[in-house]
Amino acid sequence: MTETHAAPATDGTEARADMTAQFARAAMAFSDPEASAARAGAEPMQMYVDRASEGPLERIGDQNVVLLRMADILFVNKHRDVEQASKYLGSNRPAIPLGLDGSEHRKYRRLLDPVFTAKRVAPLADNVRSLADQIIDGFVGDHEVEAYHRWCEPLPSTIFLSILGLPLEDLDEFLHFKNLTLGNEFGTLPLEQAIARREEAVVWIQDYFNRLLDDRLESASAGDDLLGWLISTEVEGDRLPREDILDILGLLVIAGLDTVASSLACFLSYFARHPDHRALLLADASRWPAAIEELMRYESPVTDGARIAVTDLDLPSGERISAGTHMGISWHAANLDPDYFADPLTVDFDRSPNPHIGFASGFHRCLGSHLARMEMQVALEAWHRRIPEYVITPGSDLTYRGNPRAPHNLTLRWCRGRLDRSGDVRAEDGDDVACGIAHGERVMDPVVFDRADIEPGGRPGRMRRGEILDHEIEVDRDTGVVDVALDDEMGPTS
Repeated sequence: MTETHAAPATDGTEARADMTAQFARAAMAFSDPEASAARAGAEPMQMYVDRASEGPLERIGDQNVVLLRMADILFVNKHRDVEQASKYLGSNRPAIPLGLDGSEHRKYRRLLDPVFTAKRVAPLADNVRSLADQIIDGFVGDHEVEAYHRWCEPLPSTIFLSILGLPLEDLDEFLHFKNLTLGNEFGTLPLEQAIARREEAVVWIQDYFNRLLDDRLESASAGDDLLGWLISTEVEGDRLPREDILDILGLLVIAGLDTVASSLACFLSYFARHPDHRALLLADASRWPAAIEELMRYESPVTDGARIAVTDLDLPSGERISAGTHMGISWHAANLDPDYFADPLTVDFDRSPNPHIGFASGFHRCLGSHLARMEMQVALEAWHRRIPEYVITPGSDLTYRGNPRAPHNLTLRWCRGRLDRSGDVRAEDGDDVACGIAHGERVMDPVVFDRADIEPGGRPGRMRRGEILDHEIEVDRDTGVVDVALDDEMGPTS
């Protein structure tokens, strides 16, 4: 098996200077203290609306602007004289295809788009569902979980490593690579130190994949996974150069390990704070696709992007952008534009149409959007089948960080009573509270409901295995707790 080789990479000193300039400019969008404080909270939406109401863009220093209106952003993202500014992500060369433009970008999108169509990713749904349940099995009996690190992050990361054909035991190393690359340290560390973290990540990922590529190229078969396909596929009659494979893999790993994880955390946080919207989905699971689209709009986990004007631009808003200007793209502000979304600060699962750009827009629209949508829907359905009622643990840290934004320390709590994969409620020996018990559900173990209003006269309600609950049990929305205890003196059950 042979491979072609690309021309030598850009000089290391030049590439480092480009990377430093890229990250320094990207940090400008996060430099305003008031905006940063709003971003750290769960509800920064009003801040974006207020900024956009003052004008369609913000000028930051010389030749740096932030675009805030949907029409301007759509125009820029489809303009041939605009380049991608976020070129370096997971590599010390332009990431493929994100860091390319023009004919080179189109060449690689034609190669990769068919791999991530809705039809191609649909068969993965069963794997996502099974893994979501398997991970939940590990903590559902604890009645509390640090949701980002225990579920939101490992679920899509494990799925994506399996798509690539990578050893699942290497997951922690890949998460470390991802965190070095996407960490939000530009606001807390000197720029040189932040750049050094990214360089450390690039050295690790390229060394990892170079060793893996050597092994695959020496074997009789490249493999039947995505990595094997990248090794054996051809573009315009030639095998992909090794450098191109590395630059594709670096980007895919970043996207596959972080975007869905952050989105899941944002959505669980939203539902924990808005049980009325959660109830709509518990009552009608067919509303999940529309709910995910609306939360992608409202939460906008990927908050910002960047472009560079190659020539002078006259925007739809009337603003003029001079050639060479670095344009920050606020996806979040655009998704709250009242010219495109009626009552944009209201979450409406019946919103139609919903032309959000939570997956970006134009030439660089998210390559993996179909995979992300499927993973989010399947995973969230699995979570709410098992843990329908939950709250944010009082006193826990709900700070949002990064881009994609997420509450990395999101801690959720639900009351006692283990929910099995069918959604049945099972009280366990020693439990003194349970939740998720609603009118019409079947009790799987003998329990006594200690609330005085269960039966007339204040007598506690008693139930045996297999009986149907015919009383409504009220759940305390602040604590998620219903007062339910095992009755140790009930004797044998039928």
